[in-house]
Amino acid sequence: MSDTAPAAAEASPRSDGTPGRTPNPWRALIFIALAQLMVVLDATIVNIALPSAQQDLGISDGNRQWVITAYALAFGGLLLFGGRIADLWGRKRTFVLGLAGFAAASALGGAAQSGAMMFGARALQGVFGALLAPAALSLLAVMFTDAKERAKAFGIYGAIAGGGGAVGLILGGFLTEYLDWRWTFFVNIPFALVAALGAYFVIHEPSGSRNRSSLDIPGVILSTLGLVSLVYGFTRAESEGWSDTTTIGLFVVAGVLLLAFVVTESRVKAPLLPLRVITERNRGGVYLSLGLAIIAMFGLFLFLTYYLQAVQGYSPVKTGFAFLPMIAGMITGSTQIGARLMTRVPPRLLMGPGFLLAAVGMLVLTQLEIGSSYVSLLLPGQLLLGLGMGTAFMPAMSLATYGVEPRDSGVASAMVNTSQQVGGAIGTALLNTIAASATTAYISDHIAGAGSKTQAQLVQLQGQVHGYTSAIWFAVGILVAASLIAMTLINTGRPGAGSASGESAEGAQDEFQIPVVAH
Repeated sequence: MSDTAPAAAEASPRSDGTPGRTPNPWRALIFIALAQLMVVLDATIVNIALPSAQQDLGISDGNRQWVITAYALAFGGLLLFGGRIADLWGRKRTFVLGLAGFAAASALGGAAQSGAMMFGARALQGVFGALLAPAALSLLAVMFTDAKERAKAFGIYGAIAGGGGAVGLILGGFLTEYLDWRWTFFVNIPFALVAALGAYFVIHEPSGSRNRSSLDIPGVILSTLGLVSLVYGFTRAESEGWSDTTTIGLFVVAGVLLLAFVVTESRVKAPLLPLRVITERNRGGVYLSLGLAIIAMFGLFLFLTYYLQAVQGYSPVKTGFAFLPMIAGMITGSTQIGARLMTRVPPRLLMGPGFLLAAVGMLVLTQLEIGSSYVSLLLPGQLLLGLGMGTAFMPAMSLATYGVEPRDSGVASAMVNTSQQVGGAIGTALLNTIAASATTAYISDHIAGAGSKTQAQLVQLQGQVHGYTSAIWFAVGILVAASLIAMTLINTGRPGAGSASGESAEGAQDEFQIPVVAH
């Protein structure tokens, strides 16, 4: 960028046309990061509180999954719509609206007096989360234009996106054990209010970054119904099995609707998801490799939680703290490794090795046994996994808006969240099915040799652990595949590596200081 760019930025009006103050993106990052932490926490914090909430509200075993599923369906189904709304209405406005709505929905969930009220509150959380999450990421994309500052900002954001789920397990355990399950909802209210007030006064969206085209209604309908069907299909597969007629029907419907969506987007004048956003090889590589990595990580959260509580006898709070090495690894990988190297090496040289290091951490965890030592096995395995994921997540989050015009940054950001949400649904369903099948097979092969009740219980525990390690082996393979995809598809150079002679032209095309690849 030229030397006159900062002065121009100071004099430019905000996106609403009013004169703007000199924006300070670092102050804005505080509130964006706080909002992102709240959304990521909510994906896991309710899991630990679910047994207590189920008992208080009289929710049946058959319906309890809807506390999780209602949120996942609304959030996953509406992400693309939320991303485009941010582009059309303005990211700041969408961000604040999402925070206010999320706080109201959380208050409703905390005050729930019945299962139906709880399900409705969770669905509303998903709706407003789908507005909030892509708006947060796209605000970073349009506010941090300097390559080094962008690296630091996305390092922080990547650490939160990767480690927030594990933090949710700790916080959920504390709130449930020492206060009440309702506080797993009420805790969102101060988060949201502080972030909304801070965003209102601090965030100043760059002018000219809003998309002024009309909303693609057919695209909204097809993408929402297609993604809802896909996410619900994987959720149902976990509980009813992959051969269930309804499960298969949901996958077929999802395939038809999403294919129709792609055809529609290639023909309409102002598409909800311009195909140029996903067909560029670097962004495509990010969405695919990140989705695969999330499949592996969400499966591990599930198995380690069950292993620590059901096999090792940990309390909810102790289980949460047991995930601290993974969180520490993710923060270190994002802020100390990824952020420091992002402006020096191409993104694939962080993402590929990062996913591979995470696979090594998973490989360590395949050695789990009933009496495995936390210090000698679980701690190093989690630390390696966290370091690898943090190092890979940071450039992935930044590269998701690689070469995207500012007017499309919202929907490009939504694609990151969509790949994470769909990856989480697949990971939970697919790896849980693998684990359950391996456990059943192990128990049927060994239960006949159990001569007493104590031996039979031991076989049951050994079967559970065998199931977990069998699924973790699949997660190792998935992370290796993510590494190969990142190394193969992602071919952009390091940020800000454009030639000096082309600086001014590059700045006009791409305010993020990342070379634009011709489509």
